Amino acid sequence: MATNQQYPEFTPEMKQTHTILIPNAMPVHFSLMGSVFRDAGYKVDFLNYSGQKVIDTGLKYVHNDACYPAIVVIGQLIYALESGDYDPHKTALMLYQTGGGCRASNYVHMLRKALKKAGLSYVPVVSVNFGGIEKNSGFDITPMMFLKGLITWLYGDFIMLLRNQVMPYEVHSGDARMLMEKWRVTLTDQIRDNKGLTFSSIKRNFQAIAADFAGVKIEKTPKPRVGIVGELYVKYADFGNDHLLDFLVEQGAEVMVPGILGFALYSLNIGRENFRLYGDRKGVMFSRAAVRYVESLEKIMLKVLGDYPQFAKPVPFPKLKKLGEETISSGVCMGEGWLLTAEMAELIEKGYSNIVCVQPFGCLPNHIVGKGMIRGMTEKYADANICAIDYDPGATRVNQQNRIKLMLSIAREKMNENAT
Repeated sequence: MATNQQYPEFTPEMKQTHTILIPNAMPVHFSLMGSVFRDAGYKVDFLNYSGQKVIDTGLKYVHNDACYPAIVVIGQLIYALESGDYDPHKTALMLYQTGGGCRASNYVHMLRKALKKAGLSYVPVVSVNFGGIEKNSGFDITPMMFLKGLITWLYGDFIMLLRNQVMPYEVHSGDARMLMEKWRVTLTDQIRDNKGLTFSSIKRNFQAIAADFAGVKIEKTPKPRVGIVGELYVKYADFGNDHLLDFLVEQGAEVMVPGILGFALYSLNIGRENFRLYGDRKGVMFSRAAVRYVESLEKIMLKVLGDYPQFAKPVPFPKLKKLGEETISSGVCMGEGWLLTAEMAELIEKGYSNIVCVQPFGCLPNHIVGKGMIRGMTEKYADANICAIDYDPGATRVNQQNRIKLMLSIAREKMNENAT
């Protein structure tokens, strides 16, 4: 097992003295997840710094050939330390570490090199991982934290799903965002009091959330239906994809973004795949139990959505996996792996045949399972209209948006042809 003894450790005493800074990739999900950390005694802040100043900070301390999300999140973290908003001597930083072949496994080490270069090597870095890659005596994800974290992802997915389907058609602009904020606060308060975690309370919350969004006054008009897939950070983070969702809505589209729960199931399923393909028993029992539990949470969401036929709903995980296997092996588990291909198939079959596939420039896993699968998708689905967009410090916003506008113009042409 790798150790981090040569680096400053986040100690138990630091729970009282230090604030942990975390790049904010998903505002609703992470806001709810903040309650999980705080209930466990940690002080956390989610960073929303953005703009060229943050990218320049990342490029100052990270090589420009590094993965774009690494440049962005490391730029955010060091910018926060240099901004004067935090005392570096009372601050720790946190990044997720996958442990797989994706370059995200190395973000923690890249961050430590950047801190050393910036003269901040005394700042502790906490690695969130489930493979025993690193441990800190003052930070531990307990089974309860893990459970509550999964449930916050479920709530975040549900709110995001309904908001995205209501927002483009709302008569009174801002209604959907207002409801999103209402439920973000309500659920944060519940989780803080250890409520909203049982199956029955989750179902009640889902029913109330769905009723609220179904009550928003909307006016349905023909719009191109667009899905977003890709590398996890640029898929969800507004800063990472230059507010792609807002741009698409401004251009007159309805947007579907597959939820993070699918990625959780995909990740938890890897143990089962390793056993099936290689006979590797390590983690297979946990993998089976965890997938069953999360699928039971997913079933609650799908059952509630069954009462609201006006809302498109995700397909169950087993069906999603089968959709992917029609084009790519479920043994492809590096990066977003087979899930990315499966999500494209799911979106197309639900009517979101216009897809923006977002990826960091040079991201090997996503170029294979994303851009590399476009031909397979277009051969399988005649109406597939897929646009791959690379994100990189040198990529121009105008070029990205022009390519997306071209995809939308093709979508409108097809929509008009189908209408006649």
